[in-house]
Amino acid sequence: MNILFIADDMATFKVYKDTTYVMMREAAKRGHQLFHCFSQDLHVAQGLVQTTARAFNFLGAKDDHDHAWFELQAATTVALKDFGAVIMRTDPPFNMQYLYATQLLTMAAEQGASVLNSGQAMRDFNEKLAILNFSQFTAPTLVTTSDVQVRAFLAEHGDIIVKPLDGMGGMGIFRLRPDDANIGSILETLMLNNTRTIMAQRYIPEIVHGDKRVLVINGKPLPYALARIPQNGETRGNLAAGGKGVAQAMSARDVEIAETLAPELMRRGIVLAGLDIIGDCLTEVNVTSPTGFQEIMKQTGLDVAALFMDAVEEHAV
Repeated sequence: MNILFIADDMATFKVYKDTTYVMMREAAKRGHQLFHCFSQDLHVAQGLVQTTARAFNFLGAKDDHDHAWFELQAATTVALKDFGAVIMRTDPPFNMQYLYATQLLTMAAEQGASVLNSGQAMRDFNEKLAILNFSQFTAPTLVTTSDVQVRAFLAEHGDIIVKPLDGMGGMGIFRLRPDDANIGSILETLMLNNTRTIMAQRYIPEIVHGDKRVLVINGKPLPYALARIPQNGETRGNLAAGGKGVAQAMSARDVEIAETLAPELMRRGIVLAGLDIIGDCLTEVNVTSPTGFQEIMKQTGLDVAALFMDAVEEHAV
């Protein structure tokens, strides 16, 4: 089967922890032909959604810092419907270019392509706003463009987190307390003088025990969560922000949240999701390029990449 990965520059992958890398490794092990393109390579010609893609041979990394783990072939133009599966793995931020890419992916699906996750889901299921559909699992939350409302929310709860709606990896996340001398500057920067919508959430002190990533593949939660534990006085547990990833069995609350969301994720065409849970509270639903495969695989022996590729093969055209 020909599989297209729409992803960032493969030469920049940190192979010792990159999730897309182990997806590709598993697909290559199964004998699939792999292709790569960038989201900006998508285009429409003769009414078909196409891409300029390059097949590549998966050579495998020799060590954790090897960037020559693949061998690219000549570029070719292919309609997305002619791939067995199209896997969208481009990292946020979710800007206008990302939006356009999801619209083209929706058109490609209508033309017969198997797109994972669906373009419609990535558009409609904003990773921050999605939790509002499951308020029974969330901490008190505010979404606004008004710094006045954020200040009132801070006065009510005394300790809050504020973050943009389009970032990843902990980028742009701040913890605010009433005695913080930089509240005004932080809100001006984050909210662009009341022109940018942000999310504020009551601070959840259980973050010291980890921001848990719960992976749901093909409607089934994995039995392990990856607790991303803040280090060196950091508020953020994100691995990209220096958090330490520790795989652990899921709590009863983690299971309840994951099993409640799983059917809705499948209904929306979300084959892979990463739920973020702090303490007993759902904080995000990641659907663009969820990570955490390698940490769970190395610490538990569970072959997460194989489970994902099973799902890809099940949904292939």
